[in-house]
Amino acid sequence: MRLYGLNAVRAVFAQRPEAIRKLYLAQSRVDQLRPLLSWCAAQRVGYRVVEESDLHKLAASSHHEGVVADVLRSEPAPLADWLRDLAAGPQLAIWLDGVGNPHNFGAILRSAAHFGVGALLLPAHSTLALSGAAARVAEGGAEAVPLVWLGRSDNALVQLRSAGFALAATVVEGGDDPFAGRLPERVVYVLGAEGEGMDRDLATACDLRLSIAGTGAVESLNVAAATAVLLAAWHARR
Repeated sequence: MRLYGLNAVRAVFAQRPEAIRKLYLAQSRVDQLRPLLSWCAAQRVGYRVVEESDLHKLAASSHHEGVVADVLRSEPAPLADWLRDLAAGPQLAIWLDGVGNPHNFGAILRSAAHFGVGALLLPAHSTLALSGAAARVAEGGAEAVPLVWLGRSDNALVQLRSAGFALAATVVEGGDDPFAGRLPERVVYVLGAEGEGMDRDLATACDLRLSIAGTGAVESLNVAAATAVLLAAWHARR
């Protein structure tokens, strides 16, 4: 896959440098990326200093921040594998039900990395995949938060509850205040699509229902903003 953005590329270099296959950068980034360039030279990974116009074309975006990299994609792990390797104690995960916008996905990854989320859980039917746009918006968070495939929702619910997780559906109204009550030590926040919201059957199957109170001047926060608020509510109790 093709990544772009300074923090996104630096994060790949820090976490899994062996995934880097080719690097393109502007002359203005040479000094900042000298450790990466030295590594590329030692490992015989190709890199080229190119013009800004070339970077625009390579990234298919003007937001490349002077660097573009071709890297191997990190495939999501199955839920059973993630649960098997999970450390004891408090844990937080996010279940994305129908979220598809790459910029929202990137913003969620950034917030998830900031608050120490254990994983983003993706249903079998999810169309989400890490893209260059999402990784840039995540500002390095894409390398800090693993993606996990859920498989069938009913099986995933059983597996997560067996591992001690409570599932909290996030709804526009009628739910509990996430800042008022006590939250379980192990929580999965279930967040719905940007327009349609989450699947009703899934919301009904959850253990908790949470709503973020506001002025009513707008119907609700978008999914990325809501995620950040909910993560802050859980983190404040830890």
